[in-house]
Amino acid sequence: MKFFIDTANLNDIKEAQALGVLDGVTTNPSLMAKEGITGKESILKHYLDICNIVDGDVSAEVISTDFEGMVREGEELAKLHPQIVVKLPMIADGVKACKYFSSKGIKTNVTLVFSAGQALLAAKAGATYVSPFLGRLDDVSTDGMHLIEEIREIYDNYDYKTQILSASIRHTMHIVNCAKIGSDVMTGPLSAIKGLLKHPLTDIGLNQFIEDAKKMNL
Repeated sequence: MKFFIDTANLNDIKEAQALGVLDGVTTNPSLMAKEGITGKESILKHYLDICNIVDGDVSAEVISTDFEGMVREGEELAKLHPQIVVKLPMIADGVKACKYFSSKGIKTNVTLVFSAGQALLAAKAGATYVSPFLGRLDDVSTDGMHLIEEIREIYDNYDYKTQILSASIRHTMHIVNCAKIGSDVMTGPLSAIKGLLKHPLTDIGLNQFIEDAKKMNL
């Protein structure tokens, strides 16, 4: 399973990259705003900064909600860097734009997916990635992990090449369960990725090794 980090914070991206497990980055307008990145030129430069840190795909989201606007923005984003993936909303014009970009060989990520039917449409339109938001489903008392299972079954039934990019990851068990189900990618905060490192028995064992090493006068 690929590990993406869901942020626009360059320090978090650098830390995840240094860990040696980072495969890509996802961003959105909310994450950009959180980092105080405003204005078109600043946003485009920030995408380039991210691409210069990581080796994998970087999802950059369009702002427009109409087909023509999404195509215009998406083409501009795609020209920025070969790693850029055009992120599109799961709406009718977003599906149309996905089909347009896939026919041009431009990678896409269809986002804000909350049903298996939406994921099926994205795959039919040739999406590179589909982003089901499992954490947000959990927030409204719906089993987000079940959605990942449904999409995996549908994609396997018809050998769709669209990658399941499990989004809205909140904690380490989301990551582990996505890996067990067969999600192709997960994207979440640095805290969730680093959380996989933690286990109290590891800490206890390491402390014991250190104490025993001291007795050996090394």
